[in-house]
Amino acid sequence: MALDWRHSEAFILGGEAQTVKRARSVARCRSLRYIRVVIPFEPHPRLHNPHWMTLAGRFWPRSLERLPLPAARYFEVEPGIRLLAHCHWQPEPGRRPAIVIVHGLEGSSDSRYVTGTAEKAWVAGFNVVRMNQRNCGGTEALAPTLYNSGLSGDYRAVVRELAEHDGLREIFLAGFSMGGNLVLKAAGEMGREAPATGAFAGVAAVCPALDLAACVDAIHEPRNAFYERYFVRNLIQRYRRKVELFPQQFALNGVERVRTIREFDDVITAPYCGYGDAVNYYDRASAKHVLAAIAVPALVITAQDDPMVPHASVRRAELVGNSHITLLDPQYGGHCAFISRHGGRGHQDRDERFWAECRIVEFCEAKSGLL
Repeated sequence: MALDWRHSEAFILGGEAQTVKRARSVARCRSLRYIRVVIPFEPHPRLHNPHWMTLAGRFWPRSLERLPLPAARYFEVEPGIRLLAHCHWQPEPGRRPAIVIVHGLEGSSDSRYVTGTAEKAWVAGFNVVRMNQRNCGGTEALAPTLYNSGLSGDYRAVVRELAEHDGLREIFLAGFSMGGNLVLKAAGEMGREAPATGAFAGVAAVCPALDLAACVDAIHEPRNAFYERYFVRNLIQRYRRKVELFPQQFALNGVERVRTIREFDDVITAPYCGYGDAVNYYDRASAKHVLAAIAVPALVITAQDDPMVPHASVRRAELVGNSHITLLDPQYGGHCAFISRHGGRGHQDRDERFWAECRIVEFCEAKSGLL
């Protein structure tokens, strides 16, 4: 079932009809006028458990046969610091809008939600730029620094280069989890200047970690021990590679005794990235402080049952009070998963199994005029 927002004030969420009041609070703000049809999220019947949903999102294969082979591209975001991107260019790139996709913690440009979104965006007619954050995707040697949730300036630099060097006239940022925090933070920092530049057209975020302290606390809960062990193990392995590559700049500092994300950030991330300690890092790097300044159309998708990003940390006054931001927050969805009960080619010939990925592309299509 699809709903036309031009003629309906009802919104179907998780398969249940909502009141007009609830509809307006779930999908709020003027940016929604760009989306003609909103397809509700109906979770896969076996994935009402948020942990099963989250794991399904990570491992469920995407069909990528229509995504062409990428071209490697390096963006120098600061002197001596480069980011590797995998780019899928349309035949006439300058005549097409672009979506820059940013992955989450310990992900890469090859994360399944990234490649799945990329395939849908390229088929829709977008240039697609799949970014690796600093040190990710095997790029530890490209930057003598660590990656962290506050490096939104990297993506402002990418937008500038695509606009000034490549001549792209419409550029969207899209991010997942940690990447969602980064792209929303970048949009907020550009503020009122963003629409004036003409190139930066909008931003979309799925399960964004807008309040880092709240997210780290949620991951530390006993029910989420599996996720924390996974992240900490990978963070330590990556940091050991940095120490081997840049022994003059980094030391182990007892990292082998770290057991939690907060401990890792206290011992490694915050000191080496200029934040001092984890408390200061989480506060300064969180996009929650700049949400009110976002002045381009923005789409935020989160799940009320997300085990890692508390719903209240996203559905905050600064976000729902900004008329440029549309918030979709269905009851189910897990963390960056949103595996639908519907598969196969649906609206605009996209695989509706991956609901959030489809909504990102749909939002950017509508704003760019491709629809």
